[in-house]
Amino acid sequence: MNFKGKTVVITGASSGIGMALALEFGKRGANVVIGARNIGKLKELATKIESKGSRVAWCETDVAREDDCRRLIKTAVGTFGGIDILICNAGISMRALYDTVDIAVLQRLMDVNFWGTVYCTKYALPYIQHSRGSIVGVSSVAGIHGLPGRTGYSASKYAMTGLLETLRIENLRRGLHVMIACPGFTASNVRFAALTADGSPQGETPRAEDKMMTAEEAAHRIIKGIARRKRSVTMDFQGRATRLIKKFAPALLDRMFYNHMAKEPDSPLGSQ
Repeated sequence: MNFKGKTVVITGASSGIGMALALEFGKRGANVVIGARNIGKLKELATKIESKGSRVAWCETDVAREDDCRRLIKTAVGTFGGIDILICNAGISMRALYDTVDIAVLQRLMDVNFWGTVYCTKYALPYIQHSRGSIVGVSSVAGIHGLPGRTGYSASKYAMTGLLETLRIENLRRGLHVMIACPGFTASNVRFAALTADGSPQGETPRAEDKMMTAEEAAHRIIKGIARRKRSVTMDFQGRATRLIKKFAPALLDRMFYNHMAKEPDSPLGSQ
């Protein structure tokens, strides 16, 4: 697929997979529209994209706010006349047992991960239907099977999947492409910013970030999936194995996930 001249809207673009996607689409000649809460990082990213000769627009966006999402879509349409691809990438995680987590933490996860997708998709949909383009939700292995210590995260990713899969079915005759992307553990700042039981940021990662898939590799696989108009992209062995084992031995998968997450340093499962 030739992305030259296509207009791509990316949320959560100030770091990680979102930033990698923006840079890669810029290299491929797309019109890139980036949204995130950090204005300084958005401006810096916009400058990098422009330096490669591509067109870019940016908009300060907290996806938990409906008006911000509406403004992001208006920025894309006002600048480039339409939208071809929307990538709902903005997201936050958590790390706490359901027994102890504050309900406000779960609400925050849903506001960002699920409602952020709802808002952006709602306002972008008419333009993407017109262009017969793509809507992409960046989910997770936690959206395939419940991940212990991440109840709000899994719930929000399951909700995102349900929304987008239904949207795909409703638009079967309109040529709309919908894809769910499920990276495995990817080196990014998502674990540093993950919320703990009281809603405070974790501040450090319990995992070896240098051994994970890079954000650039994840972005490459997402773009390849869009070009092939795939329904879903599961990016590593862990994700593919999760789908297979869930189908044939879900109880075994429960135990595997428990044991795997219990081995994390300071795992909340260790207190049980």
